[in-house]
Parts: sequence; C-alpha cells; structure tokens
Amino acid sequence: MLALFQTIDLALNLYTWVLIASAIFSWLYAFNVINSHNQVVNSIGTMLYNLTEPALRPIRRIMPNLGGIDISPVILLLIIFFIRSLMWTTIVPAVLR
Repeated sequence: MLALFQTIDLALNLYTWVLIASAIFSWLYAFNVINSHNQVVNSIGTMLYNLTEPALRPIRRIMPNLGGIDISPVILLLIIFFIRSLMWTTIVPAVLR
C-alpha cells in the first residue's frame, strides 16, 4: 500500500515541475525571449499547454479577472501541496495502522 502512496506522491511532484516549467515558458514566450516561430519551441509550448490546461481551466473559471495576471498555477500548486501534505500526515498513517 505504501508503494501506491509513493507513486501518487511522485506523480504530484512531477506535475508540480511541469506547472513550473509551463509558467516559466509562458513568461519567456510573453517577453519574446524565445523564438515563437521555432518548431521545437512551439512543440514544447503545445505539450506544456496540453498537460496543464485541463487542470488550470476550472480554476480560471472560478477566479475573478485580475487583469493580465494569471495566478491559477499558484493556486493549483497550493492545492497539490495541500493534497501531498494531507496524504502523508493523515491518510497514510491511518491506512498503514
């Protein structure tokens, strides 16, 4: 049973890094630091968008409009950290008794 929780924790940790990479990529794209016409850059951006958008879309629907600031990745990271903390401090000890 512990292996299942460790796998879930690893998946959440990897998704955290994907969210961070997506946020950094969007900043680099917005400030024209990276060439948006490059096929590799475009492929990476599309991949990151497809991986993160399904989780970010419901948060964006709930959040009020803050102008040009998108804090939905920060909120999703907080949710992921909460789930990981809840899992290791409450659920795992209760299951492994």
